[in-house]
Amino acid sequence: MLLNLKDLNAASRQRYLQHAVAPRPIAFASTIGKDGAINLSPFSFFNLFSTNPPIVIFSPCRRVRDNTVKHTLLNVMEVPEVAINIVDINMVQQVSLSSCEYERGVNEFRKAGFTEEASVYIKPPLVKESKVKFECKVLEIKHLGIEGGAGNLIFCEIICMHIAEEILDEQGMIDPRKLNQVARLGDNWYAVVTSDNLFEVEKPNVRLGIGIDALPAFIRNSKILTGNQLGKLANVSVLPEADPAFADEQVTTMLMHLAHHNKMNKLETYIGELLNEDKVSDAWQVILLLLKSIEPKTQSAKPANER
Repeated sequence: MLLNLKDLNAASRQRYLQHAVAPRPIAFASTIGKDGAINLSPFSFFNLFSTNPPIVIFSPCRRVRDNTVKHTLLNVMEVPEVAINIVDINMVQQVSLSSCEYERGVNEFRKAGFTEEASVYIKPPLVKESKVKFECKVLEIKHLGIEGGAGNLIFCEIICMHIAEEILDEQGMIDPRKLNQVARLGDNWYAVVTSDNLFEVEKPNVRLGIGIDALPAFIRNSKILTGNQLGKLANVSVLPEADPAFADEQVTTMLMHLAHHNKMNKLETYIGELLNEDKVSDAWQVILLLLKSIEPKTQSAKPANER
């Protein structure tokens, strides 16, 4: 299906985009007007864009339904400060309740049952129940349009963070397995980060991976190994060397019967299993053994003048 966004109405465009660009972190924003009235509201058009200086941006969009603007936007235009509170699974129903369109001046802390906690450097209060919260100064507001659905980018410089000690690891860093952070998708859908759905991917930002184009051809062109599995193999900085001490009885047996096409498939499947278990070194050793078994056959098949 090909969609030209200019051909969609604002509501359809919003639904497609919010499902596709997801999950999105939630900025649970506390602001205050010049009259002292406090507002608390969640925004999922939010992310981190710089660490030096520390900048986050969130966007209270104009309502698609009636093109009105959010009280949060009006508040930061009057008092350019905001407390951004991170949402976890224990808060999500109350956070949703706070998004109700109450009249301006109604305090959503009270409506949603959250506790106001005094900030150190800014006027808007923090949400005590949140385990991570930012005190921010608003640097700039960029309006992206005047029609329903148009964003209003609020550039925020983080002055300080408040972090609950219960979510820290032994090194004093935030442990995502303890935070259970909630993210937004489209319509009524949310996601939560738990230890069951977390996984690590080694980042090759210090050294260069060899790349998939440098893998042995029979591995690179495998019909069995997936792109993710090839990516793991190609993330090594140099082609590994065969380890004489490496022994795998299952591999040895399959290598003895390589003439059977099915055995080759089984070897590639086994390599994939090792990669799924993050045994990248072992997978490479199997590849090197397999390569050694294949090369003599390849060489003997060449014309004499090419040997």
